[in-house]
Amino acid sequence: MTGRALLMIPGPIEFEPEVLQALGAPTTSHVAPKFIEAFGVVLEQMRQIWLCPSGQPFVVAGSGTLAMDVAGANLIEPGDRALVISTGVFGDRYGDLLLRYGARVDMLQAPLGAAVSTVEIERKLAEGGYKVLTCTHVDTSTGVRMDAKAIGTLGRQYGVLTVLDGVCSVAGEEVRQEEWGIDVVLTASQKAIGVPPGLALLVASPQAIAAWRSRKQPVSNYYADWCNWLPIMEAYEARRPSYFGTPAVNLVCALRVSLGQILDEGLQTRFQRHRLLGSACREAIRALGMSQVPEEAVASSTLSAPRYPDGVSGSDLLPQVRAAGAILAGGLHPEIKDTYFRIGHMGANTPGDLLATIGALEAGLAATGHGFELGAGVAAAQRVLHA
Repeated sequence: MTGRALLMIPGPIEFEPEVLQALGAPTTSHVAPKFIEAFGVVLEQMRQIWLCPSGQPFVVAGSGTLAMDVAGANLIEPGDRALVISTGVFGDRYGDLLLRYGARVDMLQAPLGAAVSTVEIERKLAEGGYKVLTCTHVDTSTGVRMDAKAIGTLGRQYGVLTVLDGVCSVAGEEVRQEEWGIDVVLTASQKAIGVPPGLALLVASPQAIAAWRSRKQPVSNYYADWCNWLPIMEAYEARRPSYFGTPAVNLVCALRVSLGQILDEGLQTRFQRHRLLGSACREAIRALGMSQVPEEAVASSTLSAPRYPDGVSGSDLLPQVRAAGAILAGGLHPEIKDTYFRIGHMGANTPGDLLATIGALEAGLAATGHGFELGAGVAAAQRVLHA
């Protein structure tokens, strides 16, 4: 791409031209027949991509944090006990969020770069009394991936509602919501879903909807309340006009295009492509003499989190990488923020995009004086991609 660098951060990502074309189309009314049809199709597509045919999709204008808020607001009442699994900043954020709704929160926090073991989670659940279990599938601050299937299994076993924060995983990492028994899977549009920022997306299981219906107190967040949004989703899916808050019309139309592309690619093919890109990126990082934040066994497929080489800082490296053609993200976790950076490889990213990024990283490292064999990272990635 002449004149601009590849955006290889963990969201927003590079978007397909057809998605951007839909985003840039003239804005229509939110009750126009064509928009009602587009919204209805989106809700049907979400069930297919979340692999949750009995679930209830919600599409709300907002960020991924709003999606977290929607789940928390509707499922928690004051005094409810919640167990929060944290592998980084966004797990910690969920704990803070649930406290605002009066939950009694217990946190299980992993050491930096590690996952919380299922044994530890089960031991805590066995104490009894929990209503909700939340887990960040891939924490964008560390690149650590939790075992989502195990979370669903434990939730069903102990009668706990499970909420999976899939902001950095849905449509990139494998998620089988209904088969795995997960009650809410949430995400945002700007990551592996492949649409510019602005949509909070989630699918709720029948069990989650039933728990919400049996609340004793009203939902304390007006905008997030399913009482307001569920009739809208039902109306659009039935191809009827409805209104609560004005939807992000162009983003929804772009979402229809992107979800269609995901389904055309095929979920298994897409999951495998992301696994391959993640493995190739990590091999390249190792070949360049850098360590990484997540342990290999729990490293995500959607982003990588390399540590800077000794003597190299972010202010030294990242501008040089950008000048060479790729935009990478700095560190986010406050305890190690200045010691690492992040590479996103999700959504529309291709092997060619990754190889170009590794090449730009090599150019940046060479400019900082880091000693390595030029071409080693690209070669290592190639070996994985063409194995």
